[in-house]
Amino acid sequence: MASPATPRPALIRPRASRSRSQLGAVSLASDHAAATGSSGHRRDFVFVVNPSGANGRTGKQWKQLLPLLRTRLADQCNICECITSGPSHAIDVTREAINDGADAVIAVGGDGTLHEVVNGFFWKGSPVRALDRGPDHLTALGLIPLGTGSDFARTFGWSNDPRQAIDRIVRAGVKSKLDIGMMEGPNGDPHFFINVADIHLSAKAGYFASMYKRFGNLCYVLGALRGFWGHSNRDLRIKVNGGEWRTVDKVTALSVGNAKYFGGGMNITPTADPFSGDLQVVILQDFKWYTFLLKLHRLYGGTHLTVNGVSSIRVQSIEVAEVVPNGDVFVQSDGEHFGFLPTKFSVLPGAVDFFS
Repeated sequence: MASPATPRPALIRPRASRSRSQLGAVSLASDHAAATGSSGHRRDFVFVVNPSGANGRTGKQWKQLLPLLRTRLADQCNICECITSGPSHAIDVTREAINDGADAVIAVGGDGTLHEVVNGFFWKGSPVRALDRGPDHLTALGLIPLGTGSDFARTFGWSNDPRQAIDRIVRAGVKSKLDIGMMEGPNGDPHFFINVADIHLSAKAGYFASMYKRFGNLCYVLGALRGFWGHSNRDLRIKVNGGEWRTVDKVTALSVGNAKYFGGGMNITPTADPFSGDLQVVILQDFKWYTFLLKLHRLYGGTHLTVNGVSSIRVQSIEVAEVVPNGDVFVQSDGEHFGFLPTKFSVLPGAVDFFS
């Protein structure tokens, strides 16, 4: 993950000479001074916006949404806007906002933007904290889902209606302790996921799907078709909750769910609950391409746990490795390419306050 030593995206009003695509942030300090006066502390909410999400629709929707947001929240908090400019920018600006004492960081976009914001809540495996707000101050996480898939929002039955998201944020006192997934690759550096991490075919399909985002949700189908090209099931080893290693034969895909959905609405881990303190692991074994297509409706409907070749367990941690190491089994998290096996997955119960 990006180091805090990278140039900080200072949360100040952009000068006229600076492009909004470089930085679209509002000062935590300057607006706070103007807004608090003698009435005491007002909350600082930082909205991290990916303008290129959903083929550019996110940026356009955000511009339409911002006046409503200001109307609804102006008497409650300072609205701080940051327009991201590229990969990992949301991670950096989230860390800076938390360090500066933000009361909430709200991801505006799809699962990729949310994934980066969640990773910004941590540094080297530990939570990021405000520098001068005291040990009890916690920054909450929020979401306005405006992306292509918005799969994490599906777990809660949320639509892509931004007005409903604003209602949740206005009810800022309604927060829940949300579990976060952590994964560690061969180099040991921790990485975090909020939704679903997955291995082999589904991860490879997700990797290719990212190349077809211009086709909307169809990108997931195109990614799966390309992923099957040259695919072979693989024998894997797993270690559950620090126990003994055991072999799982002919694995087609393995999913680790903190929440339920991925791939544009596929209910892959249907009993996962991001407030449960554990993860649901679903393993597909010995699926052929035609089996996958025939059972696709079961996967999307979440009724696949009774299908032959499908198994499910609940874990606090699981390590996954190849029986014969080749270093070519894909791993992804929240739809973002992570790397290759071996990888350890674990849960951090109640790690983040979340506007629910």
